[in-house]
Amino acid sequence: MNIKITLPDGSVREFPQGVKGIEIAQRISEGLMRNALAIEVNGEIWDLTRPINQDASIKIFTWNDKGGKYAFWHSSAHLFAEALEALYPGVKFGIGPPIENGFYYDVDLEGRILGDEELAAVEKKMSELAKQNNAFVRKDVSKADAIDYFTKKGDQYKLELIDGLQDGSITFYQQGNFVDLCRGPHISSTGPIKAIKLLNVAGAYWRGDEKNKMLTRIYGITFPKQKELDEYLHMLEEAKKRDHRKLGKELELFAFSDKVGQGLPLWLPKGTILRERLEQFMRRAQIKAGYDPVVTPHIGSKQLYLTSGHYEKYGKDSFKPICTPDENEEFLLKPMNCPHHCEIYKVKPRSYKDLPIRYAEFGTVYRYEQSGELHGLTRVRGFTQDDAHIFCRPDQVKEEFVKVIDLVLLVFKSLGFENYTAQVSLRDPNNKEKYIGEDALWDKAEREIQEAADERGLKTVSVQGEAAFYGPKLDFMVRDALNRSWQLGTIQVDYQLPQRFELEYVGADNQKHRPVMIHRAPFGSLERFVAVLIEHCAGNFPLWLAPEQFAVLPISEKFNDYAQSVVNKLKEIDIRGFLDDRDEKIGRKIRDSEVKKVPFMLIVGEKEATESKVAVRKHGEGDKGTMDLTEFVEQFGSDFRMPR
Repeated sequence: MNIKITLPDGSVREFPQGVKGIEIAQRISEGLMRNALAIEVNGEIWDLTRPINQDASIKIFTWNDKGGKYAFWHSSAHLFAEALEALYPGVKFGIGPPIENGFYYDVDLEGRILGDEELAAVEKKMSELAKQNNAFVRKDVSKADAIDYFTKKGDQYKLELIDGLQDGSITFYQQGNFVDLCRGPHISSTGPIKAIKLLNVAGAYWRGDEKNKMLTRIYGITFPKQKELDEYLHMLEEAKKRDHRKLGKELELFAFSDKVGQGLPLWLPKGTILRERLEQFMRRAQIKAGYDPVVTPHIGSKQLYLTSGHYEKYGKDSFKPICTPDENEEFLLKPMNCPHHCEIYKVKPRSYKDLPIRYAEFGTVYRYEQSGELHGLTRVRGFTQDDAHIFCRPDQVKEEFVKVIDLVLLVFKSLGFENYTAQVSLRDPNNKEKYIGEDALWDKAEREIQEAADERGLKTVSVQGEAAFYGPKLDFMVRDALNRSWQLGTIQVDYQLPQRFELEYVGADNQKHRPVMIHRAPFGSLERFVAVLIEHCAGNFPLWLAPEQFAVLPISEKFNDYAQSVVNKLKEIDIRGFLDDRDEKIGRKIRDSEVKKVPFMLIVGEKEATESKVAVRKHGEGDKGTMDLTEFVEQFGSDFRMPR
């Protein structure tokens, strides 16, 4: 019996039932067969050796595909576990998934410490095992047999995982002498894993619960070629130089204090200027786009978040309720701005002629992130969102959504983010209890998002399970200068909160109707956006955004008065800078300004003071000649100004 296989180009070929992905790859070309790592079957990634028994749409994945890397790094995690078990018999394993770059495995080493020497030994063992080219073999097992196997092995973590699985859905994978509980997929054998590096060791609570035991999380990465590993390690070194935590300290942008509390950043004067410039840029763009500014409190009644559904979904990730002397009163630190904006909408009756209404707020919200997950500005407990909520009629949704896309793209263009993908984040169709609302409204919202993205010609991918609990969204996945992916801007269509808050407007038919709510945040979290921006531009901010745009460097104290007059004249036209009048040689002053990444150094000596000029030096580029201030402003002035 034959089945029909639809290829990515839309062509259909017939194969015998039970055909394997590797056989399909061979039929297409010998080259594809040699490079194939996995196959996508009806949207799910499979092993190349897994039989296909019904009609299917397929895509063969190689190393150049995300799905190929996923299978490669998943298999590498199993290879790591095999090597670790060979060196440390009795080690117990939690989970070992592939991640965006490489993999990790959470393990219980029962008190052992893995230092650089031990990690090197594990890498060596992984290489030895990889060369054996052992096949990854998938096996269906009953729940009873799975429990029996890991009971004999004494691995309570795998037993706990099995407890949550349905009988008939459990699979083992084996390579060599190592067996693991796993649903796959994997590459065909260990042979393609040529270059191996274990990157670092961290702690991780079992299943993310701080009440559970702390396991050891080992991160690693592998490649088919040593050259690719070398290039990746070079990129990591460059990333260390760009680390926003390092540059944030060196450039005096932000700090953290244990006395203030973990995950609560303190913005220093220069960082505050940077942050305020971003806010000013967004405020200006929002005013032009018809938004009204609002301000809401940092706390809200617990009842507010019960109504919105946020307490049910995020209560465990929030700070504990604030109790007042009135035993009937409980407040929460604000985890979201949207419930507050719903209440602003309800302040007075609304007509269809009033819509759309657009409320914008730089609102600070609070989430109780576990201490082990905090990371500089990218993962904090208090952060500010450039939040806005649009209340519109159903017939206005697409138009408003498109306008928000334009706003997000303006942000990216103005800040040099050129490589991005729009991700349509959908519900998990197999886990709908995570979400609120009717299927019909979800389907409608998903269609509207895709149509708006298509209208703006965005390159989109759809990902299931990434929707907000109240609606689907369009997330902008941005690649930085090191080709790392970050989720920055987000736009969400919401039919649910207007129902929960009983929001209404009177339509042209004089009847009451529900508005649709669009949530949007082009920056997302200001803290996270600044962190990504720092690392993207290595602290060399666009001139309009730089906290200090110039430094005036007098060659000696004799020229301090003239230097101060230069500072004053530039500040009068809103160009930010400072006078470096330290008793240091000019070479030292130039070096220090270069380290601080000050965009322009204006050097003044006797000739410059006599002729009312400055010697201009640009950060990273060197001398630009001597000119008077009018020439300087004419040549570079437009770059000092905020984009419009």
